[in-house]
Amino acid sequence: MRILFLLFLPLLTAAQFQYEFAVAKYSGGGDWYANPTAVTNLISFCNTELKMNINPNYATIEVGAEDIFNYPFIHLTGHGNVVFSDAERDNIIAYLQAGGFLHIDDNYGMDKFIRPQLQQLLPGSELIALGSDHPIFKTPYAFAGGLPKIHEHDAKPPQAFALYSEGRMVLLYTFESDLGDGWEDANVHNDSEETRLKALRMGANIIHYVLTGQ
Repeated sequence: MRILFLLFLPLLTAAQFQYEFAVAKYSGGGDWYANPTAVTNLISFCNTELKMNINPNYATIEVGAEDIFNYPFIHLTGHGNVVFSDAERDNIIAYLQAGGFLHIDDNYGMDKFIRPQLQQLLPGSELIALGSDHPIFKTPYAFAGGLPKIHEHDAKPPQAFALYSEGRMVLLYTFESDLGDGWEDANVHNDSEETRLKALRMGANIIHYVLTGQ
């Protein structure tokens, strides 16, 4: 029932259903717990500015847990190693194919570890770089240049990559952007209000795209 229920989430109105989001806990030694205030602030922004109905308290879910199917949106971040066991990988694949969505945000240092894992999630599917004309950069906030740069690390341009299953985006990987840092409380990174707003608006675009499909 949980698998089928996820497929119908976009058909429910805010008045009918309160969405619940989760942060992914994974193995390998990477700090999955990085940016502890990020998702809370993003949810608050979406509820306040876009009148969404999202539970203000996100869950922490192990990627191999059955309860993963309860959440239409799961956020995964960190700086280091990420390892999925065969059972965890199968669980994530089932979740994605059932209608779930995984957002992975490289908090700097994750890229070389996460890419091999992503290659095994949907065999035959490749990460597709999203151009600035993709709808995820258009609504409800416009980002003419595509994914915004929040924190500078290696002087590389920010990039957004997606995995698709049967024509539906099921995973978004944001690289060289550090969106999650921008969602954090203002005193964590001392980012300007303009930078934080840019990050939160991009995050809101992601949530809007996940819940509406456009």
